[in-house]
Amino acid sequence: MLVEFIPLLMFAAVCVALMLGYPVAFTLAGVALLFAGVGIVTGYFDPSWLRTFPARLFGIMTNYTLVAVPLFVFMGVMLEKSRLAEALLENMTKACGRLPGGLGISVVVVGALLAASTGIVGATVVTMGLLSLPTMLKRGYSPAFATGTICATGTLGQIIPPSIALVLLGDVLSSAYQQAQLNQGIFNPRTISVGDLFVAAIVPGALLVIFYIAYVLLMARFRPQQVPTVIQDEQVPLWRVIPSLLPVLLLIALVLGSILLGIATPTEAAGVGALGASLLALWKRQLSWQRLTDVARSTTEVSAMIFAILIGASLFSLVFRGFGGEELVHQLFNQLPGGTFTAVLIVMAVIFILGFILDFIEITFVVVPIVGPVLLAMGVDPIWLGIMIAVNLQTSFLTPPFGFALFYLRGVAPAEVRTLDIYRGVMPFILLQVLLLCALALWPALATWLPDYL
Repeated sequence: MLVEFIPLLMFAAVCVALMLGYPVAFTLAGVALLFAGVGIVTGYFDPSWLRTFPARLFGIMTNYTLVAVPLFVFMGVMLEKSRLAEALLENMTKACGRLPGGLGISVVVVGALLAASTGIVGATVVTMGLLSLPTMLKRGYSPAFATGTICATGTLGQIIPPSIALVLLGDVLSSAYQQAQLNQGIFNPRTISVGDLFVAAIVPGALLVIFYIAYVLLMARFRPQQVPTVIQDEQVPLWRVIPSLLPVLLLIALVLGSILLGIATPTEAAGVGALGASLLALWKRQLSWQRLTDVARSTTEVSAMIFAILIGASLFSLVFRGFGGEELVHQLFNQLPGGTFTAVLIVMAVIFILGFILDFIEITFVVVPIVGPVLLAMGVDPIWLGIMIAVNLQTSFLTPPFGFALFYLRGVAPAEVRTLDIYRGVMPFILLQVLLLCALALWPALATWLPDYL
């Protein structure tokens, strides 16, 4: 009987090892090989499963969709180094200075544009923390509100395309969806793409930005002592801000527009974005040989980390299936009262909790391949599931005491800002994201309507 639960023991062993601080990629591969070795010696694991691993590696190497990852990372790092956010924030603050909570609104708008440009949560949180937090504190914003706004806006990079998380989720869900259909005897399976997830994320991402701006306006109206209206010494008409917004908007339009119109695949659009970001940095006279070297080095480090985790996770999922893990998950889900609803609810709760100790990359490569085929075989829409997972992880990264976004901001926040202030500040934004999750659960069309229409 204990043998049947070996896959769950594997998963628990990975979580414990990661909490002890071991590297993710090597932990996944090491735990998998350890369990496989014991299983081979005791006769509970068929070694032929490991012979398929080289084919999996070759599949990763030749996966055209995953080429988008280093290109989007290059685009984000290049924009981060070109000081684009600094100019955007300065001009938006001058234009919105007379509005209630104008500086807070500027942070949300610029953070959303930066998230759409970089697609990397950590980069957005750190950049906005360095640029806007000292200014907000200096102009009378409460530390809790300022830090909460920056953390929440930074996590928009999780859901607003072109998000690295959506690229990885789209690739994993595509494989899981095809596997689920093949298991059901459908040998001409339907497919989903990263572009479908990009399109599906537009409405939820826009709703979240609207929620944030509405919250800033309400706080400025009813709690002016925490969110003051700061009259700028130098006022700039809104139309004067457009030239500074135009390059970023054009870049986003090129990347997303080419995907929405079917002109380019996400990988091709990522290439356009990387080139566009380089030209933009050149135009702003921010591109030097040293800066290009730094961007290339950062891109290589991030991409190598992502693909190393992917290789380790691929080996882990292979051994997990070899021990009958997929059948075990399927049996557990089928025995749950409430059927599909309860299964989705439990998966979302588990992913939310795992978001405290695992990055989105580990969750995407380890958890989603395990539960994805089972949920999709139960009739769950793959696009809706992908958006729910992305918003869920975004909420998890914002939740005290372990949210990744909180750690990112704590690392760059001034010493006078207490950690408790950060925790208090993010709570209203967590409620807004839970509200969006509930809305997506009640009205799945919020995620599925636009992809179906296009």
